[in-house]
Amino acid sequence: MAQLMSEPVSIAFDGHALAGDLVIPEAARSVVLFAHGSGSSRHSGRNRSVAEALQGAGFGTLLMDLLTEDEAHLDQRTQHLRFDIDLLAGRLGAALDALGEWDATRSMGVGLFGASTGAAAALKVAARRDGRIGALVSRGGRPDLGGAELSDVRAPTLLIVGGSDREVLNLNRQAAEMLTSARVEIVPRATHLFEEPGALEQVSSLAAGFFKEHLGASVPRPTGPDGGHFKPPEPRRRPPR
Repeated sequence: MAQLMSEPVSIAFDGHALAGDLVIPEAARSVVLFAHGSGSSRHSGRNRSVAEALQGAGFGTLLMDLLTEDEAHLDQRTQHLRFDIDLLAGRLGAALDALGEWDATRSMGVGLFGASTGAAAALKVAARRDGRIGALVSRGGRPDLGGAELSDVRAPTLLIVGGSDREVLNLNRQAAEMLTSARVEIVPRATHLFEEPGALEQVSSLAAGFFKEHLGASVPRPTGPDGGHFKPPEPRRRPPR
């Protein structure tokens, strides 16, 4: 089994420090940045399950919090920040910048994996960073919340939806018509959270296959003098807007 290099990271954005978990298999040549949604965080069991499957397939992963701890507590009461797609996209963009700065990831291709409202944020980032994103996968996403920017997304996009999640399925089919290169994959009998036996495993398999097709997975990479362990540097801070 390939060695995994794992580090907690901190991503600076507009005076905030956003926590993340970066994991890189020793032979990885691509990294997948996760965008959670709907009040979730980097500790989401579903996203971590998919991330572990991608790591096993040879991809690096970065799971991060898109809200600070205080904001997350506020959002649990008001549920409004999870629908602030521009806010989420801005912070996801800061994580993308960090991946381009860290020695361990700056030469890697980047994919995006978005769930629920996080999928809309991922699509906005792909639209605004044309050429930086190699592929995008959405799980039970709300791509419709990406608005008019959907037509600016050039990255190949896979929209995975549960067959029993009918309203979201219709929204994904409509969004796919606005995207340049997209297809919808349906997991039969699965509901919005893919809690049915085997459903999340199907999501992981579909995502890994799609990223392999468009990003590739791994190549031999030399390890550092310490055997491959790394410590990503703190990214440059952005001035408040």
